[in-house]
Amino acid sequence: MQKLAYVLFFIIIHFHGFGQDKPEETAPLQTQDALKTQPKDSLVIPATPKAQKKASLLDKILKEDEDPEKAKIEAYLIISHENDTTYVDTTLTIQKDYKYNYLRRDNFGLIPFANIGQTYNSLTYNFNTTNVLPSFGARARHFNYMEVNDIFYYNVPTPLTELLYKTAFEQGQLLDSFFTVNTSPQFNFSIAYKGLRSLGQYQHTLTSTGNFRFTTNYKTKNERYRVRGHIVTQDLTNQENGGLQEDDIANFESGEEEFLDRPIFDPNFENAENILEGKRFYLDHSFSVYNKTVKKENSKEANDTISRHELRLAHTMSFEDKEYQYDQSAPSDLFGEAFVNTGLRDRVTLEHFYNKLDVHYAHKALGQFNINVSNNTYNYGYDRIVVLNNETITNRLKGEVYGVGGSYRKQYKGFNLQGQAGVNVAGDFDANFIKGEASIQLNNATFAKATISHNSNAPNFNTLLYQSDYRNFNWQNNFNNVETQQLGVQIKYKKLAHISADYSVISDYVYFGSTENTIAPQQIQAFQNDETINYLRVKAENEITVGKFALNNTILYQNVEDEANVLNVPEVTTRHTFYFSSELFKKAMFLQTGVTLNYFTKFYLNAYNPVLAEFYVQNEREFGDFPRFDFFINAKIRQTRIFLKAEHFNSSFTGFDFFSAPGVPYRDFTIRFGLVWNFFL
Repeated sequence: MQKLAYVLFFIIIHFHGFGQDKPEETAPLQTQDALKTQPKDSLVIPATPKAQKKASLLDKILKEDEDPEKAKIEAYLIISHENDTTYVDTTLTIQKDYKYNYLRRDNFGLIPFANIGQTYNSLTYNFNTTNVLPSFGARARHFNYMEVNDIFYYNVPTPLTELLYKTAFEQGQLLDSFFTVNTSPQFNFSIAYKGLRSLGQYQHTLTSTGNFRFTTNYKTKNERYRVRGHIVTQDLTNQENGGLQEDDIANFESGEEEFLDRPIFDPNFENAENILEGKRFYLDHSFSVYNKTVKKENSKEANDTISRHELRLAHTMSFEDKEYQYDQSAPSDLFGEAFVNTGLRDRVTLEHFYNKLDVHYAHKALGQFNINVSNNTYNYGYDRIVVLNNETITNRLKGEVYGVGGSYRKQYKGFNLQGQAGVNVAGDFDANFIKGEASIQLNNATFAKATISHNSNAPNFNTLLYQSDYRNFNWQNNFNNVETQQLGVQIKYKKLAHISADYSVISDYVYFGSTENTIAPQQIQAFQNDETINYLRVKAENEITVGKFALNNTILYQNVEDEANVLNVPEVTTRHTFYFSSELFKKAMFLQTGVTLNYFTKFYLNAYNPVLAEFYVQNEREFGDFPRFDFFINAKIRQTRIFLKAEHFNSSFTGFDFFSAPGVPYRDFTIRFGLVWNFFL
């Protein structure tokens, strides 16, 4: 509570400072309607032809300003955690169709469960990471959990609102509402909430989730001091049923008409749910101690300057509180013996307090340097001690970690060079990382980038310590760090080719697996692989356009050298969209319609465990090799994008062998619709 009070005190102090800085007063422009309201005794000068021409031009500019999307859409800025800046995009493209889902990002490489808001099974993995502290765990619940890098900041000339709506399964809907405004050119805040409730087509799969976000950013008029922060609260609740029983799996695959009514299937249980909750308070601010600027060469603009060299001090502070809980009214034989006969409850929490001090130095000739020191305070664990087989399993992993790091960036002969590194110098967890990147924009059409990275980090907290009312789900491990090295390249040429490839070497990989090497019963534990894993990914994307028709393709090839078979991925994953685009009704509407095919080859698909909210390795049965066809009609009217999709319309005639995980069927044919609507005030 002291740390939380410290965070709130800092935020209040900074916000109080905002209120003391009055924006500059500017005289408003006067339109002709405003001039008509002048007092009758005002001096009126007859307009000359030249003055009338200027007034006409002014009227034209003012009318354009009445439509902010048409006149100033580039002024509605979106700023990432890494300070990469884009602007609001209200166009309708095929990429917008790919991102119109629960996660609101392209989910290629993921296969969702039957109900919206449930978890996703992974078809690919990326081992490029800079973590220096173990993650919380319950990773199957984190696909929609918004981390620090998922939060954006804004700077807008007028208030901006965005509303998203999408139908769910059976009962419920998905809503995401967002509003941001600049109260002055220096101060912006935004508030947003994404809520979901969906009953689902199978018994006991109801989902109910909420993500609340509040952000703010401020800079002084001379831009020497900058501050931004956010508050995020999240609760992600899922009913769990353990998947279909073995007899009903056979009935599902038969495709007989009597089994097409999905609620008739008997799941393994109907008395459990899990929930992930989180609260985060984040603040970073910086002050420019010294900044020497000069005017750009051959520039006549007073504000057109560049920084020759600058010294900036920065401070980042974050407090996050997470809680994962699994509730079940009575134990299930699927998970083995339990300590109690009723009212099972597994609850684990993590308190994480993070502080970092940075010194930034930028020089036009030398580049940008950063040196930082950081402190992580963590408190992970339970409110009890477990004694099992005469061994005591502790209840807490608690301590502090101190680290140092740095980064460098430089533009050199057309190349953008970047590098960063970090190491823990004190504390209970050893970790280090180094990452380098070089990219070049060869011309307006061609872009190339190469990356190299190394990371050594402790595995997730729930692999090191876990307690449960189920006897087999209690452990305390002393695993080695997971070591990863990755080399990656990207080449992009317009829309014709975007090729990316990476090669990873993973040592001491930590994973969840069954003690019996079977899908059921699910007696799961954490293991560490002693063998080295070599993992290659090659991804190719392109779009071929002929007139109003286009074919968008994404193909991912993967190859794993792994003697223990603990990292399982499909060899080929593809997505192909053939679509038609055209403007209709005198360009009042823009229409896109087409068909999308998703497919992946057979492999040992990971199974899902609801007690841990984790996926685990199984090598008993292969899944995949089933196509998924979606037909869509999308339209754009002004700033509104409308989406209508017939999902998996081939489900009834290409075989009922579609699964998202062992025992968990993928979605049947369904029609869903929704919209995204932007308001510019």
